Amino acid sequence: MFQCLLCRRAQSCRSSSAGAELSEEGPADTVKMTKPKTFQAYLPNCHRTYSCVHCRTHLANHDELISKSFQGSQGRAYLFNAVVNVGCGPAEERVLLTGLHAVADIYCENCRTTLGWKYEHAFESSQKYKEGKFIIELAHMIKDNGWE
Repeated sequence: MFQCLLCRRAQSCRSSSAGAELSEEGPADTVKMTKPKTFQAYLPNCHRTYSCVHCRTHLANHDELISKSFQGSQGRAYLFNAVVNVGCGPAEERVLLTGLHAVADIYCENCRTTLGWKYEHAFESSQKYKEGKFIIELAHMIKDNGWE
């Protein structure tokens, strides 16, 4: 068990890393796991998160969401400050709705589905705020933990 680093609520915000490494302290037969999911990073269960719709790998914390007003190649998309468990392809120049950008496709590290892209460079000064940010298309993510 570990304490959530994203908030300051010491007792009310606890999360377990199910699927990560098993403790060597207790007997192995006390924990029975079937096909554990091993991600590079686990987001705390006490926060609203977004996961890959195809394999449920954690992708982003709701606190990292910048905007819901983006357009991806397959429909609506969200812009995030930071994401986890994604790989990044090579950067290439593309003409998007807001002008010329250097972007790199991002994909789920678990199932290899292309999720969106990372803005590497914006050529127009009004678009510089996007550099280093990530687009994930709604078609490829699902809301997890704490959504009502």
